[in-house]
Amino acid sequence: MDCRIEKDNMGEREIPKNNYYGINTKRAQENFALGSKNVNLKLIYEMALIKKAAAMVNKELKQLSEDKANAIIQASEEVIKGRFDQEFIVSAFQGGAGTSTNMNLNEVITNRAIEILGGRKGDYDVVHPINDVNMSQSTNDVYPTALRITAIHMLRKLSNSLAKLQEALQGKENEFSDVIKLGRTELMDALPMMLGQEFGAYAKAIERDRWRVYKVEERLRQINLGGTAIGTGVNASNKYIFMITDTIQELTGLGLARSDYPMDITQNNDVFVEVSGLLKACSTNLLKISNDLRLLSSGPRGGFGEIELPQMQVGSTLMPGKVNPVIPEMIGQLAMRVMANDYAITMAASSGQLELNAFMPLIAESLLESLELLDNGIIIFREKCIEGIVPNKDKCQATLEKSAVLAAALVHHIGYDQATHIARKALREDKTIREVLKEDDVFSDCRINEILNPFEVTKPGIPGSIGMLEVSEILRVPRAPEQPDK
Repeated sequence: MDCRIEKDNMGEREIPKNNYYGINTKRAQENFALGSKNVNLKLIYEMALIKKAAAMVNKELKQLSEDKANAIIQASEEVIKGRFDQEFIVSAFQGGAGTSTNMNLNEVITNRAIEILGGRKGDYDVVHPINDVNMSQSTNDVYPTALRITAIHMLRKLSNSLAKLQEALQGKENEFSDVIKLGRTELMDALPMMLGQEFGAYAKAIERDRWRVYKVEERLRQINLGGTAIGTGVNASNKYIFMITDTIQELTGLGLARSDYPMDITQNNDVFVEVSGLLKACSTNLLKISNDLRLLSSGPRGGFGEIELPQMQVGSTLMPGKVNPVIPEMIGQLAMRVMANDYAITMAASSGQLELNAFMPLIAESLLESLELLDNGIIIFREKCIEGIVPNKDKCQATLEKSAVLAAALVHHIGYDQATHIARKALREDKTIREVLKEDDVFSDCRINEILNPFEVTKPGIPGSIGMLEVSEILRVPRAPEQPDK
């Protein structure tokens, strides 16, 4: 393989001649050969945008020549467009607080800029990765700023996906508004309800998630760009510090603000824990909903079978005709992964020491993975599951009738104890509440229909309420005589 030799103060390395990365990247590749995924490219693109902004400012401040700055700007733009994706070869899990990622980017931009200026890769006298591309910067202000920008963009996408999921659930709430079914608490028969009410509750949970995700963006808008290594701004001029924030605002179109205390942003990562915590809350709701859908669609003969999910793929290599709820299972696993990532982010953020957190790469990878998984997963969940759900009305009605839950509607009229007696008799003799009431001659047929109207039981109020009409006029048992005052 045709190679070039690059040197640093630790020695030298052979670099494939056609590659744009350099010796720092090569060392990082060797040191962190974990066989895991590389740094998230979305983070790389936002870091490249910061390199572009820095070159623009340093050009205006006459710190970089026009030709050199223009070459760096063009190279950065090409990185952002994905031209050099294959050049970013460093593992997402790396020591050094992200320095290896920053140097990988510096070297790729540098060697492309050298090429633009007519030089050969590795000739760092033409453009230097640190002196020029990294001018007025440190990994410690570039990396967290890029992570914040990346997270904001992804949060906006996620908020939009949650909004569409909420709308889909509200659509099912309306569509299923006339489907009566059995409600359950602790997996036991509870009260009648509408299937639409069940989906309406899901929609409300997702509505909260959408609002949380939308609002938390504000927490990420403060940046430490210009703070350099520890937030003091050493090796960055005052003009640069003010101009770089304005420039990155213009390039991103985001309402970013320069922190009034950059050292705080540099060393403290609690904001990422806060964002991740809200993603965990969202995952909690998604996992609960997915588990409910699996239960409600279970069977089709041996389970609840009250709804049917879209059939997406063959479910077994042994059992003919079996179809599994693969989309809810997918979203459930995804939710569990986000919860695990939240724990990793919490541990990494709390493990920082003094003026820097060395575990930023773990925070970045975990947070961006969670955001990406949730956004993609929610879209799939909505399109391939929620939107295609249909109710099994007959099964819902039959299950409700077989249960004894309608006895709850009797409590106001005959008291808890007698209602319990009727419910137990119905279960013991495998009869409906209606049948027991008729056999025991408790109410007239008309009154039974009024009290046990399942649609009324799903609403606030007393089922079969009769205003001022005395219960004794409806019950077939005589009313007890009034006791004289003592």
